Amino acid sequence: MVQRKEFDQQLNELTALLEEMGKRVETMLSEAVDALQRVDAEQARKIISIDPELNQMEDRVVEKGSMLIATQQPVAKDLRRILAAFKIASDLERMGDLSVDIAKVVLRIEGQQLMKPLIDIPQMADIVTQMTYESIQAYSEENVDLAYKMSKDDDQVDQLYSQIVRELFTLMAQNPATISQAMLLTFVGRYIERIADHATNIGESVIYLVTGKRADLN
Repeated sequence: MVQRKEFDQQLNELTALLEEMGKRVETMLSEAVDALQRVDAEQARKIISIDPELNQMEDRVVEKGSMLIATQQPVAKDLRRILAAFKIASDLERMGDLSVDIAKVVLRIEGQQLMKPLIDIPQMADIVTQMTYESIQAYSEENVDLAYKMSKDDDQVDQLYSQIVRELFTLMAQNPATISQAMLLTFVGRYIERIADHATNIGESVIYLVTGKRADLN
């Protein structure tokens, strides 16, 4: 009984690490898009500088989970919870990398004025930030319904990304001088769309955790 209590406590600590990683990703994405809207290179550099901290957090998840497997020899759902944590930590780390990629775009357009007010990109980022939060909440609560919601949200993000691409290519055709910046903004849309895909992957990991079955939400 005591051993089970200690094991549950360590599982809770593993979940807390993932929640901390999720909050970090939410902040990085929101601040990267804010930096883009204001072409704030200083804020962009700050985002880039904290990325190694997210990598270290992933390492802590792997170390703690590996120790649990080695010392407790979990089976069935307990083992799936740890394996899912490994996958989720990897997805979150990649989401952080993509937020850094957005920050790097800010550095590339430093000193320039945005070719147009940004509307769809911040809207995408808002949806994906919420997806990130809800995907980790789904893991914490083992909430399959919330995990499946990732698919619907991802479709909405995909539609916005397609809209962004169409608009930017139209502007490039009308004014070739905008091509360089327009392409960079297209990349930003793609980065955010990829973050949404990783949030959807987390939803799939939650479904695997709870049901033991693989799901394809993309």
